[in-house]
Amino acid sequence: MSRAANSKSSRWPRVLSFVAGLGMIAAAALAVRHFFTVNFPSLGFESSFWDLSASVRCEPLAYSAVSRAGGVPLGYVGLVVGCLLCLGAAFPSTGFGKTNRTIALLNVVGAAAVPVYSILQLKSLCLFWVGYFAFAALGLLALRKHDIDLDGETVLKKYFRPSFKHLATFAVLALAGAYGFSLFYYAKQAAQGIESQAGFVERYFNLPKVQMPSIVSPYMSIQGTAKFEDAPIRVVAYGDFLCSDSLYLTKQFARLKREFEGVLNVAFQFFPLDGECNNLVDKDIHPGSCELSYISAYDPSKFREIHDEVFSNQPAAGDPEWRMELAGRYGVEAALEDSRTKELVQRLIQSGAEYERTSAQYPFGIRSTPTIILNDRMIIGTLPYAQLRAIFRALLLRREDKYLKGFIEYWMPPE
Repeated sequence: MSRAANSKSSRWPRVLSFVAGLGMIAAAALAVRHFFTVNFPSLGFESSFWDLSASVRCEPLAYSAVSRAGGVPLGYVGLVVGCLLCLGAAFPSTGFGKTNRTIALLNVVGAAAVPVYSILQLKSLCLFWVGYFAFAALGLLALRKHDIDLDGETVLKKYFRPSFKHLATFAVLALAGAYGFSLFYYAKQAAQGIESQAGFVERYFNLPKVQMPSIVSPYMSIQGTAKFEDAPIRVVAYGDFLCSDSLYLTKQFARLKREFEGVLNVAFQFFPLDGECNNLVDKDIHPGSCELSYISAYDPSKFREIHDEVFSNQPAAGDPEWRMELAGRYGVEAALEDSRTKELVQRLIQSGAEYERTSAQYPFGIRSTPTIILNDRMIIGTLPYAQLRAIFRALLLRREDKYLKGFIEYWMPPE
């Protein structure tokens, strides 16, 4: 084979390696951006193109413990590896190639583990990481043919003979970048905990007022006063038992309940995103949620126990056998055929049509879960705990404003 042919045949793996690196950088950059957007949001709900359904969405992964380490987002690793792949293709050398093959193999294993964990543990799939895995696999394939003919070599020699000089250099640079990301993350966290709390409170009170639904759910997940309207903090929470974001908000309410005991009422307004009973939104993404609504609503005296158990066992509650076993244990098997229960749940769902549209895609204001009416303003989606707590405190202080003339008094809670 001529020298020109050899040069041409060796060029294509380098091109593929460079393209794979660029793809990894793009996917990882989107993942990093999404991570910070989800964990440090502005007030209100911002839908994501990548959150296509209950099972194809990135938010559960962005909230999960594996999404960061020491404040460094998981996507940063992808940025580093993608950059190394591009640099190795642009400036090839034997040591660089050997080191990149080792890193690329470990990267493919890690890239495969992320969607597997997401599917098995979080019951969702993030398209960022599907794309990243595809480019990572392409990069490894390109490196297999890059620079050195590896035919006949053992797996150990093919992929685990890095240049320690290169490896040490890459590690130092990667750690420096990780340190910068860590500083940025904790700075954002500090800002979220102090300055942005005031900003969230201000933005909340600047929202247009909305009315409470014509029928407020009699099912209270938290009840501080006998009458719903008597509590200084009143929440109508449109929720879905199989929605991971509704679970996230439920956990926040459980924490807030301890601090705001006696002044907080939360009415669980059934809004299952299940086409079996909800015709307000074209989102048939949580099959079985209607059944869970009926099971929990059938006997009001058992609602809170069932409510807590269902959310404690998400996503197992999506299994029909689990639901039947739940109904049997609480003696509410008749719920699935009870017309009175179905009628009440339907009235609560239909109250979502009373609000003006909040998206061009859907005709009514209530179109996602969770959506809460907090006193007389609407919040769609989930807020960071510190911001939601700050709004609760502001509502309580405004209720007691007769004591706030000429001074501010505030005591930090004990650590």
